[in-house]
Amino acid sequence: MSDLGNPLPSNPASPVESRPHSLPVVAVWARDLFISLAISAFIIVFLYQPVKVEGTSMMPSLEDQERIFVNKFVYRWEPIERGDIVVFRYPRDTSKSYIKRVIGIAGDHVRIDDGQVYVNGEALDEDYVPSDYADARSYGEIVVPANNYFVLGDHRTMSNDSRDFGCVNERYIYGKAVFGYWPMDKLGRLR
Repeated sequence: MSDLGNPLPSNPASPVESRPHSLPVVAVWARDLFISLAISAFIIVFLYQPVKVEGTSMMPSLEDQERIFVNKFVYRWEPIERGDIVVFRYPRDTSKSYIKRVIGIAGDHVRIDDGQVYVNGEALDEDYVPSDYADARSYGEIVVPANNYFVLGDHRTMSNDSRDFGCVNERYIYGKAVFGYWPMDKLGRLR
């Protein structure tokens, strides 16, 4: 007897071939969108956060309505240094965020004489503060406490900073301003 109508393969040891199931186009699109959103959320929550600058206290380095990225992870790997532009929760109202430049770190002796900033007895060369934005205020010498930072805005006549609210505790600092992306003529690393 012949078994010509048998649908089984002639070699019972070989596997039955099957085609992989392909996902519908909408499911592939939804999967890719979900993965992209998850990666974006991770980056924004843990690494880089886009921020809009509001106010003129950091001019000319940062202008009102300028868009920048803040690195929220960098200070887990490296210490905050003099000259860093940091974003922090305002010590008197933590629902507000401020952006300023670090002038003094813990243990530094900071004073201002007629607008000239001195750190540990040395006059700072602040090329980021044009003469039009400097002021002639003086500020008596302080020693920056442990885990604190003395911060100033680059537009000294228009800045509410450590001269007004004191040093900023490191627990309020949540990122370093690293990159400007809007307007396009300001595109690039911040210094």
